[in-house]
Amino acid sequence: MRIGELATRAGVSVRALRYYEEQHLLAAERSPSGQRHYPDSALERVLLIQQLYAAGLPSRSIVELLPCVVTGEVTPELLERLSAERDRIDTQISNLATTRDRLDTVIAKATTTFRTGRPCP
Repeated sequence: MRIGELATRAGVSVRALRYYEEQHLLAAERSPSGQRHYPDSALERVLLIQQLYAAGLPSRSIVELLPCVVTGEVTPELLERLSAERDRIDTQISNLATTRDRLDTVIAKATTTFRTGRPCP
């Protein structure tokens, strides 16, 4: 598929796909006229890249772990790195849950104040 179609199907910009290529996260074959052509499997790869970015992984980390995802090849160092990233994400999730719970408390108090006209205790 061409770059515009991949961008549309993945919900990303054409610029993002070019950036992924610059970072060696994604590869395209070139037509004789220079147009990028991606295999159908590129869609799943772009979605994975998006998820990993959203989880806070930098490009260099994603480049290192993509071979493991694609081929299943892993080294002890990569396994350690993947575990560390998972642990970091778990901590992030826990912190976000704590923040959400605190917001729920604030919302509940504010809702009571709004409905009763009395200030928050």
